[in-house]
Amino acid sequence: MQSKLVSRDDKLHVGIIMDGNGRWATRRGLLRMRGHEAGVEAIRRIVEAAPKQGIGTLTLYAFSTDNWRRPKAEVAALMTLLRFYLSNEVQSLVENGVRLTVIGRRDRLPDGIANAIARAEKATADGGTLHLRIAVDYSARDTILNAAAKAAALTSLTREAFSQLVTGEAGLRDVDLIIRTSGEKRLSDFLLWEGAYAELHFTERMWPEFEASDLAEALTVFHGRERRFGGLRPIAAEEVPSLSRV
Repeated sequence: MQSKLVSRDDKLHVGIIMDGNGRWATRRGLLRMRGHEAGVEAIRRIVEAAPKQGIGTLTLYAFSTDNWRRPKAEVAALMTLLRFYLSNEVQSLVENGVRLTVIGRRDRLPDGIANAIARAEKATADGGTLHLRIAVDYSARDTILNAAAKAAALTSLTREAFSQLVTGEAGLRDVDLIIRTSGEKRLSDFLLWEGAYAELHFTERMWPEFEASDLAEALTVFHGRERRFGGLRPIAAEEVPSLSRV
């Protein structure tokens, strides 16, 4: 049975854990940084392909809170890439109707990046083709913890209200599908609240190799799954035992 989301008018929310940049590079005798640069090219491909494949919101895991543990030189290079993306991709995002939002902490980012994020978000705020969310210095557990601290001051609370505290915006669609590249099979502290009922898709593809066709394949698998959200599959009439046969 196909996913019940197929017939809905609204578009899917897909999250991607972009894994394997470094391994892709080292297997080719390249510096790890070359892999991260190739990963940016993959982002461009998937952002272009996503709206054509029925995706309205795309959340990409770019840099986790735990990634600060990596060598300082690699972290610095990643921040340089982020700065480059924010300064060079905004015009393309605007022209293609892509709204950019960066989720995660900003207070620990190098000087100037938080301001660059704010400028990019403002410039793309009217984009209606795709909502691109990039997770930087992000931890789902920390995000939920911070939301719980804010919720403690409220006299009443609903799931919808708490979701807004977690995501920072009202009405954000829950995640339908989470894809992880590179063969690893774990969530790594990514979208734990929003992805409570997300379908999971793991691929051996390294992120720099990930193409629009790989995204289409993941969506085909997704649409072939039956999503019951804790309920039961409706029983067809022919499956109900006849009393005359009992």
